[in-house]
Amino acid sequence: MPVFDVAFDAMSSRCEIRLAAIDELAANQIAQSAIKEIKRIEYKYSRYRADSVVTHINAAAGKKWMQCDEETLALFSYANDIYLLSDGLFDITSGILRNAWNFRSTEIPKADVISALIKRIGWGKVKQERQSIYLPEVGMEVDFGGFGKEYAADRAAGILIKQGVKHGYVNLGGDMRFIGPQPDEQPWLIGIQDPRDAHRTVATLPVSRGALATSGDYERFFELDGKRYCHILDPRSGMPVSHWRSVSVLAPLAIAAGSCTTIAMLKQEKGLEFLEDSKMSYLAIDQQGKIFSRNT
Repeated sequence: MPVFDVAFDAMSSRCEIRLAAIDELAANQIAQSAIKEIKRIEYKYSRYRADSVVTHINAAAGKKWMQCDEETLALFSYANDIYLLSDGLFDITSGILRNAWNFRSTEIPKADVISALIKRIGWGKVKQERQSIYLPEVGMEVDFGGFGKEYAADRAAGILIKQGVKHGYVNLGGDMRFIGPQPDEQPWLIGIQDPRDAHRTVATLPVSRGALATSGDYERFFELDGKRYCHILDPRSGMPVSHWRSVSVLAPLAIAAGSCTTIAMLKQEKGLEFLEDSKMSYLAIDQQGKIFSRNT
């Protein structure tokens, strides 16, 4: 059975669904329900949309409790789990630091600007009661951007599986969820980008099922006086992390793979210990270009 690519844009990324089907028309028809689900999640939770759940919750910060549906409550529950797993480093209230950092320029924010934002960060401050949530300070925000694409990739894959797809994957801007191997039962061969050369790969991983995600300091960054400042920010200091060039993780679900890569980046020099403890396969590259890996 031939394999077809269905390309589309979502969540500020170039995306694709690759699957085996009898012809291109069938592949496109099968993919549409998965794409619809991805778009639904984007519209529901995007902080860029005035009508999104996240925007409404953030607008109510310091003012009133907001009732949430089951899906949103489940995402908050997951956010709490990774907050605890990361010792508070993966904090969905830390997105407000983007108000200090502009990675299209080469300017380091003033310390007082960062300090003012840090005061409004803290998932531990957020109150939950039954089906409602309350952000206790005006200006606090929540943001599911840290695992939103991965969640959408898992949901889309589930829809494809229900339609009988056995061979293919979902790729949302590099966050990948695999449904099954190629039609000849060979694994998909996925290249891991060299974080210092977009045209070169440092490894090729064979993957048939599960998920693969990568976090790195090359996605959004600027360099100043020989130092790289990337978009992954420590919520305690408000400053970019600097220990790893990139971290890739293989996991059963995309949301787990993506969270592990981000936590490892945030833990910096302690990230390798975290990856080892996770028991997942990984490939990590430090700032000197040294590669650390484990294949389970």
